[in-house]
Amino acid sequence: MHNKIATAAELLRSGGTVAFPTETVYGLGADISIPSAVAQIFKIKQRPTDHPLIVHFSDTSQLQHWAQEIPDSAWKLAEHFWPGPLTLILRRSNRIPTSVTGGQDTVGLRIPNHPVALDLLKTLGTNTAIAAPSANRFGRISPTTAAHVHNTLGKTVDMILDGGACNIGLESTIVSFNNDTPTILRPGGIPLDALAKVLNGQIILANKNNATERTPGTHASHYAPTTPLETHPPEHIHQRALELTAQGLRTVIITRLERMSNQPTNENIVIFSMPHEPTAYGKELYAALHQFDHKEFDRLLIETPPNNTNWLTINDRLQRASLL
Repeated sequence: MHNKIATAAELLRSGGTVAFPTETVYGLGADISIPSAVAQIFKIKQRPTDHPLIVHFSDTSQLQHWAQEIPDSAWKLAEHFWPGPLTLILRRSNRIPTSVTGGQDTVGLRIPNHPVALDLLKTLGTNTAIAAPSANRFGRISPTTAAHVHNTLGKTVDMILDGGACNIGLESTIVSFNNDTPTILRPGGIPLDALAKVLNGQIILANKNNATERTPGTHASHYAPTTPLETHPPEHIHQRALELTAQGLRTVIITRLERMSNQPTNENIVIFSMPHEPTAYGKELYAALHQFDHKEFDRLLIETPPNNTNWLTINDRLQRASLL
């Protein structure tokens, strides 16, 4: 792997693009100091140029190199959760080009907690950084394996570093410091309760309808498979599947309920069981969506998860990925 990381670092220095693993999802990276490489990310992903990228670097001591006017609360979260699935939205330093931030004066910063990602960043050297959104087409399912990246982006990426399946499988939590109170713009790999504990409760969840900052992964439609996806309560999901199959549509039911296997079914309904616990469920969610999106199904039906903070991130992703 060391030789592959050295090759990847050289590709980045020369203006190439590299897909690499993190603990959350695979990222599509470019050196932030090379404008043509950053532009290539937007082209590969078919991503709007006003939609900002997250900047990845290797050590908390570099935070002041990339941001300015850093509040104490941001330092507390960085020191507690980095490396880890936390992105901080701060005022950018002049070392961050606006092409990376979508024209905004703020930037998303994080240190990933994955040995391959950290080795790559350290090989690039001090005060270097990689701009990296998820390694997929814009608005589609995030990749959690190298195979997902290859299947969706193919040879448009100069190199794919295979670091195995992502340990968390859902994107980072994004916290903004543009208001008086730190605000979660996107729930993610770090739960709300864990952030609140570090900040003595001084953190809030953003109102999706009043968001003013452009932030990765917060469009109303996002994380979506190409196969239409619907979410339904457990008491209604099987009836919906029967309605669809009566129309001749092949349907997958993704459920946490073992008793679903006792329901009447037919050859056009496939039932797939997911873990009951939210951390394990989150790790498998995108892999399950990739699995069934590449088969000849007409509709994906997912049982609505519980409506509590433990399932906040998963509910957010499913709402954005679904038709309903």
